[in-house]
Amino acid sequence: MSALDQIRETIEQNDVVLFMKGNKMMPQCGFSSRVAGILNYMGIDYADVNVLADAEIRQGIKDFSDWPTIPQLYVKGEFVGGCDIVTEMTLSGELDTLLENSGVAFDKEKADQIRAANG
Repeated sequence: MSALDQIRETIEQNDVVLFMKGNKMMPQCGFSSRVAGILNYMGIDYADVNVLADAEIRQGIKDFSDWPTIPQLYVKGEFVGGCDIVTEMTLSGELDTLLENSGVAFDKEKADQIRAANG
């Protein structure tokens, strides 16, 4: 199976996927750590894919999304964005709306706490 096929299958089989450096319990870059921290804090169930473990996946996800950087967040098969976009969406409440509209469970109170702490 090609890297692109693996990427496509992972995105199709999971409601939320984060392609990142490291994993959700031990991110290996600040940007990945920030997005994983948001998702973890909000109690979102997501698949994490460590791009450092496979060079083909690391390049493949960039080609797949036509986005040059890692991390990359997908919700219900759709590319959401990287660290800056996910951070902005969290602070504006757009991420809550996206998750609600996609039927993805999350802790609304925790999302509100993130906004209160950064407001």
